Amino acid sequence: MLTIVCCEPKSIIVILHTKIYHTMSSKNILEIFGGNVQKYRKERQVSQEKLAELAGVHRTYIGMIERAEKNITLCNMEKIAKALDVEIKDLLEK
Repeated sequence: MLTIVCCEPKSIIVILHTKIYHTMSSKNILEIFGGNVQKYRKERQVSQEKLAELAGVHRTYIGMIERAEKNITLCNMEKIAKALDVEIKDLLEK
């Protein structure tokens, strides 16, 4: 089970299996998530455009996520994780 708690302005706590997994600023979590999306995408040799198609999002959205320019929703996190065939938690790991 994964729980994301926003406890202060620009501070997020990610809880995995009822234990605190990491605490980070909102910018930091966007950078980690975006970096992991890019890492898994490149490992699978998938273009940003193809990943967007698989996830059902706009092609420019993937680039914005990878550059930590977009605050992604949980629904889109799930879509991207499924398109990359990874767990959401994998995209949040440092």
